[in-house]
Amino acid sequence: MDIKKLGNLDSLQQPGAKPVNGNKLGGGPSFEDVLNGVQSPQSTNLTNLQPKINPANLEGVKFSNHAVERMMSRGIKFGAEDMQRLNDAVGRAAAKGSKDSLILMNDSALIVSVKNKTVVTVMDKTALKENVFTNIDSTIVM
Repeated sequence: MDIKKLGNLDSLQQPGAKPVNGNKLGGGPSFEDVLNGVQSPQSTNLTNLQPKINPANLEGVKFSNHAVERMMSRGIKFGAEDMQRLNDAVGRAAAKGSKDSLILMNDSALIVSVKNKTVVTVMDKTALKENVFTNIDSTIVM
């Protein structure tokens, strides 16, 4: 492409496009606006550089309505220590990039959506026999 044929930047502007913030191409702030917005390293607030903490990431594993119904009908209960182990297992699965996991714990099997930190369903050891688990990408045995 011959740069001489292009002419000036005004020729690249779309017909009818209006300037935005002094930028004739209308694609965002001008170079001058960006330069004026840059702060010196001494004036940078370090708290703005820290990652934002999402409150949803601080919560523990939740149980879907279906999982709660299955737990009640099958007499499955988890104590505080079990919940801590479950949270740790889901955290490890998330660290490995898992999306849906089968967690085998205390003679129970839990299908967990790692992304949503939600137990989808729970089975006891009698319901485990001759069962096929699909759409999981990891298994954690505890």
